[in-house]
Amino acid sequence: MDGTELYRKVILTVSGNKLVKWLSIKYGRKLAGRFIAGDTLDEALDEIERLNAKGILVTLDHLGEGITTLDEAAGYREEYLKLVEGIARREVQSNVSLKPTQMGMALNPEKAYENIRSVVKKAKEHRNFVRLDMEDSSYTQATIDMTLRLHKEGLTNVGTVMQAYLFRTEEDVKNLLRARVNLRLVKGAYKEPGTIAFQQKREVIDNYKKLVKMHFDQGAYVAIASHDDNIIDWVKVFAEQSRIDKQDYEFQMLYGLRMNDQAALAQDGYRIRCYMPYGTMWYPYFTRRLAEKPANLMMVLKNMFK
Repeated sequence: MDGTELYRKVILTVSGNKLVKWLSIKYGRKLAGRFIAGDTLDEALDEIERLNAKGILVTLDHLGEGITTLDEAAGYREEYLKLVEGIARREVQSNVSLKPTQMGMALNPEKAYENIRSVVKKAKEHRNFVRLDMEDSSYTQATIDMTLRLHKEGLTNVGTVMQAYLFRTEEDVKNLLRARVNLRLVKGAYKEPGTIAFQQKREVIDNYKKLVKMHFDQGAYVAIASHDDNIIDWVKVFAEQSRIDKQDYEFQMLYGLRMNDQAALAQDGYRIRCYMPYGTMWYPYFTRRLAEKPANLMMVLKNMFK
């Protein structure tokens, strides 16, 4: 295990401590603001307009996971329906990201499907797209199955996310490409064991590039979600050498990270989409951002002592 992976595992383990979580939620909202667009939908829509003016597209996510009742899931469904309507009303360039557990997958998979289906259907009415975020490995198959089921119903304006650190992902990508499912590729941000996931950074990056190449070889649109210059620079060179148009794929980065670089990519003619979360349930998302690399933690600590 390299230093980066060790750091990630330590942060994710510490963040699960009840006292650490309580202290972070009580005192850390201002620090988390670096990665969160606001508490309300209107705040998020205002921020989307600002990014759109710079040529940056957005995928909007209403924070929330680990729910305990179906009433909570219904509340999130209603928030997402408002979110879709808000995007249409403000005519901003943004699609939608949501977590299946937020809609009840861990409690009642069929009810979760109904909740998500209503959001995807509403998005289709407005010619918008919904991305089902991929959570930890216990939900991988269920999320894939849900995506394919929606496609079979004619709701093809939905895609999902593939995590390069899982051994199974190469085969999953092959199957989803055959079904013409639009995919976002990520390295993976959850704590997974060596029995199912690569533990070395180099292995994850190599697999990530293989997955990108699979898309390009088949002429399939792909969202390349990474802040790793190794990956970004490789994609640029490979796409140019393969005569793949800049409009046939997109880069994705997180809100609050490398915003100047996002604007520069847009200026250079690349499609760049910013993953923008909003809402009050920010702690799990915030800790995963800190766990990605020590530089994120250092950035937050510097802001703390300013």
